[in-house]
Amino acid sequence: MCGFAGAFDPDTEAAAWTARLGAMAAALRHRGPDDEGLWHDAKAGVGLAFRRLAIVDLSAAGHQPMVSASGRYVIAYNGEVYNFRALSAELSAAGAVFRGHSDTEVMLAAFEAWGIKNALTRFVGMFACAVWDTNLRQLHLVRDRMGIKPLYWGWSRGVLLFGSELTALRRHPAFEARLDRDAVASFLRFNYVPAPHAIFEGFHKLEPGCIRTFDLAAGAKGGEGRLEAFWTLAEVARQGMASPFTGDDREAIDELERRLTESVVLRMIADVPLGAFLSGGVDSSLVVALMQSSSSSKVRTFTVGFEEKEYDESPSAREIAARLGTEHTERIVTAGEAKATVPRIAALFDEPFADSSQVPTLLVSELARAHVTVSLSGDGGDELFAGYKRYALFEALRRTVGRVPQGARRTLASVLTRIPVGPANRLFAFADPWLKQYGSGAAAGDKLRKLGELLALPDDQALYVQLLSHWKEPGKLVAGATERPRLADVAPRPAAFSDSIQPLMFDDMLAYLPDDILVKVDRTSMSVGLEARVPILDHRVVELAWSLPRAFKVRNGEAKWALKQVLARHLPPELTDRPKMGFGLPIDVWLRGPLRTWAEDLLSESRLKRDGLLDPAPILSKWREHQTGKRNWHYYLWDVLVLQAWRDAHAV
Repeated sequence: MCGFAGAFDPDTEAAAWTARLGAMAAALRHRGPDDEGLWHDAKAGVGLAFRRLAIVDLSAAGHQPMVSASGRYVIAYNGEVYNFRALSAELSAAGAVFRGHSDTEVMLAAFEAWGIKNALTRFVGMFACAVWDTNLRQLHLVRDRMGIKPLYWGWSRGVLLFGSELTALRRHPAFEARLDRDAVASFLRFNYVPAPHAIFEGFHKLEPGCIRTFDLAAGAKGGEGRLEAFWTLAEVARQGMASPFTGDDREAIDELERRLTESVVLRMIADVPLGAFLSGGVDSSLVVALMQSSSSSKVRTFTVGFEEKEYDESPSAREIAARLGTEHTERIVTAGEAKATVPRIAALFDEPFADSSQVPTLLVSELARAHVTVSLSGDGGDELFAGYKRYALFEALRRTVGRVPQGARRTLASVLTRIPVGPANRLFAFADPWLKQYGSGAAAGDKLRKLGELLALPDDQALYVQLLSHWKEPGKLVAGATERPRLADVAPRPAAFSDSIQPLMFDDMLAYLPDDILVKVDRTSMSVGLEARVPILDHRVVELAWSLPRAFKVRNGEAKWALKQVLARHLPPELTDRPKMGFGLPIDVWLRGPLRTWAEDLLSESRLKRDGLLDPAPILSKWREHQTGKRNWHYYLWDVLVLQAWRDAHAV
């Protein structure tokens, strides 16, 4: 796990390359504290910068940027190709000679033997890389199938810049940090900047499963290059639904356990200490159970707990660790410690990012890094096996909306959106416990208002986007902004889905998973030099999941049914059969108390007017209503606060 950056700039003088690449590499030191490498070809106008977190082959033989045996390819690479040993054996049998045992060297040999696209289809892992072809004068930018590892690119002042984080790209003198107002509007809707867009004008996120090739032989400047997919979720979903798994329950569970176990075992390959995050939920417990069953020694596990009991999963994690026999480490974080983390976390993200679970994810990463260099994580189970409560809410709303004629729907929507929320919250308080099974536990009055908004929507896609949205009309909040489509809105899709939940999972795998969940894990773990691996997102597990009919995901109202059956082979159900807690914080309460002063400074009317980016009126109105307890606007306010804090931290 590492960080890289680079540039194509034929006008840069030879003497300037080392200083410019060195500055870019220095911005990525947190991603790779063990080594630095710089490479450039001034005549071709191409340079690569690299920071290394040594995981496999700790010797100098793993140093990057690395040149292939023939000298044709030069690579800077972030990630892991877990099946490199099998590939190395095959390549060696065909005549390849290796000087070390790093996966980077195997990747280069595979490119030379099979070509870049064909080689990528054979890699099992998470990776983002820049590959310079010295023969054809082509630059290839590559990102793994699920978008686990980040890769940004863009032209600025005639220079092509690319790398693991925008933070590094900003160190190049050609970079112009012009805030993209359209991207800001999208951020305020989703609490992250959705791909393929980035927060700065002219810059983009590379699409998962793709190669973007720039033909630079003529020194051309500008252009988007040629985009080619080596794996698409649409094709995986289409094939899975066209040829569904036909075995019985036991056969399905056996096959799922086999693939998950193989994925976990591959991700336990490392030449440094390794452990796992353990929250006590189904996904992390399953990963740890498979690790321990495959290990001859105790697996290291790490949990962060909180003083606020409703957010504390540490007792469950402790009990599961004891049952599995892991070497368990936990830290109970005081409210003061957690709150002290909030103001500093904006600096860790190269784009504004407002998923509040970033705070506990950072804290557990810090805890793990004190003991290990690699930690496995359980991310991906909700997207692959229908684990989110919003899926059940969507189907309930869809059934409700479908029963109401279009004309009556508009009338009902108008009535519900006019109901005073505060009085409705008090009147229907008795329904709050029932409503919590479908989401965050917002009060009944807020739910009625939201239902009214949903009834007015034209189709299922709009309904689901509205469920995901924070600010419902962010284009009105950001002066001169127009929201642009997400990758999930424009990427290829199967012609039809088998049931009403599948399009939601498809959208989440294209947007929420790579742009929120995986960004959170990558930035927080890498900020402390920790490699996080996600075995549930092995592409072969993803492909199996899409072939499993709905009954293996949701059965008798129970989500993630198949995953739970695999886990039941390792742990008694009573240890894990409990309501999904999530990994959040009591932001709503903190904004009325210990974070109030911090927030008021960021939301001051004079500051908002001076910045000229956001309309102060709706923000301040929501702030006042939140402070009085009239409404709970913490999601909306948190997005604005994070944006403001991010701009301060990065001087934007």
